[in-house]
Amino acid sequence: MKNWKKFLVMSLTGAALLGVSATTHGTYQLNEEVANPPAALQMATQIGMLEYENPTLRYAADKDAIVVLSFGTTYRDTRAKTIDATVGQIQNAHRGVKVVTAFTSHIVIKHIIENEGSCPYATPEETLEQLRREGYTRIALVPLAVVPGMEYKYDVALFHQYKSEFKKMTLATPLMYWQGQENQPDDVLEAMAALDLPKYRKGTAVLLMAHGTPDPSNAYYSVMQAKLNALGRNDVHIYTVEGWPNLETCITALKADGVENVTLMPLMLVAGDHANNDMAGDEDDSHKVILQNEGFNVSVRMKPLGENKKIRQLFVNHADEAWDALTK
Repeated sequence: MKNWKKFLVMSLTGAALLGVSATTHGTYQLNEEVANPPAALQMATQIGMLEYENPTLRYAADKDAIVVLSFGTTYRDTRAKTIDATVGQIQNAHRGVKVVTAFTSHIVIKHIIENEGSCPYATPEETLEQLRREGYTRIALVPLAVVPGMEYKYDVALFHQYKSEFKKMTLATPLMYWQGQENQPDDVLEAMAALDLPKYRKGTAVLLMAHGTPDPSNAYYSVMQAKLNALGRNDVHIYTVEGWPNLETCITALKADGVENVTLMPLMLVAGDHANNDMAGDEDDSHKVILQNEGFNVSVRMKPLGENKKIRQLFVNHADEAWDALTK
């Protein structure tokens, strides 16, 4: 990638693409030797933390807010221990700043209203419209996505949809984005090193259940596995509910390694339906029961990522990056 340069500002001048002449910052920019690159090519370089400045509002007063974006969960207890706790840690790092949480899942919001009578979380669209009405002009968007999959692509689409409504907008990266390439940080290695895993014991294994996605970002799970192996945790195996590798893949590996005892843990921000039912339920098709029927002794450690203070701090670090870019 010799035609890429790091940490430079890039300008988009395609009025048809953006609606106005503006500046969008990404982590990379085309080398200055690339003469008159078209807007689409410049758009393609927008990776990493995104930043947009609207020239038509350059003289508007600064009024700042952080919007934390989460898919959400209908499980109230885990919501408090994970999503709310992460947002609280972000708020503690930015005292005096308005920090609000938005749920991207309309279905989750609907079910919370039905089950709890009301919902303190609005959609991102509703949240941004309300902030605009209240006079906020600079917005930092902070996703609580684990990988840059479909949820994060929704966040990116929101960024591009609403950025021209504000003086300035930034979008942080998910928990795991960079992999140490091109002198970037290794988010995946940091996240794997931060996991609260049981100590290795001979004849045991840890299975981390992730969500999985039809998006090509499903490949991140293979990267996570490679980073775990690099950390010396060959006893830890990642599998997904809705992607690859799946549970059957892990069972084959466990039998080949002579494993007798298995600990199941969620590799998800919250311990919601997938963790409580698909992974740890008592139905015949739950992962716990399937493993037991395959002859393994199974224990469950129900500690999702959002209950891990070190993981929450990684989200705070990403929020800090978006905030610093917003207010510089």
